[in-house]
Amino acid sequence: MDDNTWMSSEETIKLFEQYVIPNYGRFPVSLVRGEGSYVFDSEGNRYLDLFPGWGCNLLGHCPGPVVEAVQKQVSTLIHVPNTWYMEAQGLWAKALSERSFGGQAFFCNSGTEANEAAIKLARLHTPKQRYKIITFEGGFHGRTLGSTAATAQPKYHEGLGPLMAGFVYAPYGDLDTVAELVDDETAAILIEPVQGEGGIRIPPDGFLRGLRKLADENEVLLIFDEVQTGCGRTGDWFAYQGFDVAPDVMTLAKAICGGLAGAAMLTTAEIARSLRPGMHAATFGGNPIAATAGLAAIEMIEHENLLEHARQLSGFFRERLDELRRQCELIREVRIRGLMIGIELSIEGGPTVKACMDRRLLVNCTQGTVIRLLPAMNLTPEQAQTGCDILAEVLQHQAGGDATQQ
Repeated sequence: MDDNTWMSSEETIKLFEQYVIPNYGRFPVSLVRGEGSYVFDSEGNRYLDLFPGWGCNLLGHCPGPVVEAVQKQVSTLIHVPNTWYMEAQGLWAKALSERSFGGQAFFCNSGTEANEAAIKLARLHTPKQRYKIITFEGGFHGRTLGSTAATAQPKYHEGLGPLMAGFVYAPYGDLDTVAELVDDETAAILIEPVQGEGGIRIPPDGFLRGLRKLADENEVLLIFDEVQTGCGRTGDWFAYQGFDVAPDVMTLAKAICGGLAGAAMLTTAEIARSLRPGMHAATFGGNPIAATAGLAAIEMIEHENLLEHARQLSGFFRERLDELRRQCELIREVRIRGLMIGIELSIEGGPTVKACMDRRLLVNCTQGTVIRLLPAMNLTPEQAQTGCDILAEVLQHQAGGDATQQ
């Protein structure tokens, strides 16, 4: 489509100002199309996107196999309720089960919905007096009231009290405190294997294994929120596989459908029986389009050997950003797990994001000072190099040093 057929960014912004609730902080750019790791605005400018779709576009923008599968499905069956069987949903559940710890899937539409399902399941599966769930400072589990209460970050609680009861917070990585918090009212421990919104926080060695041991000893469920880490983001199908610690329950969303809305909660067949008919539902969960997209995403990852490619890209980013850290005094720490990349700065990161965008590079800032990258698994080495060059130029300029990088 000719770029001239798009409404201008200024016109689109005026539409939003009049008709859309302003609950998001938005950049003054209207994006109109995407291709791989590039997006284009209505004025025809091209941006290299190292944070595509807030982590949802793990296969880049408009991945061909997913687009083709969805186009075919949308002309056949768009939606039917979950009171009927759907072949695609069954095959999708099978594919996820075979690549994880086995068991069964409940499908929904977003990460917060998947976590709500896990919260309900934890209470339903354990004795009635067990209702508490231990979560972790810096974690993020969603925006509904239940998942907001599970999120141990006060900034997300402002104005929403009283919060849902039963959530107890522990410092991330502090196994002794978790052990002290577990009691006869504890139903579950809920944690991101790697904290995403919390600043790409990687657990200390042995921490997840310690949680597994505590859960087993106290007969509580161990729930891994893999909304951001799952589906290949860390170089394994699921992050827990890289730590050799299996959960009882796992939640997935973001990248699970190759950029379309979709989510799932996986658990063992034994635990799944506690989510009885009528106890939970999601109208659009596991719909034919999402299921078809989810299957196509899995097939694309395997057909194009993208898990291995993600591991190679991770190595490149680690080497390049560690070198940049040694050269640039603004960088305090670089944290990388697969294609989850956090660059902690000694200054506020907002201006860095803006300066990168001015140079047609899209990145994110979280926790005020952490530049976060969640690049696509099929990012090319040349694109990775370009992105790092631009970021290095920006940071060296901000540091007042030499902007030239090898």
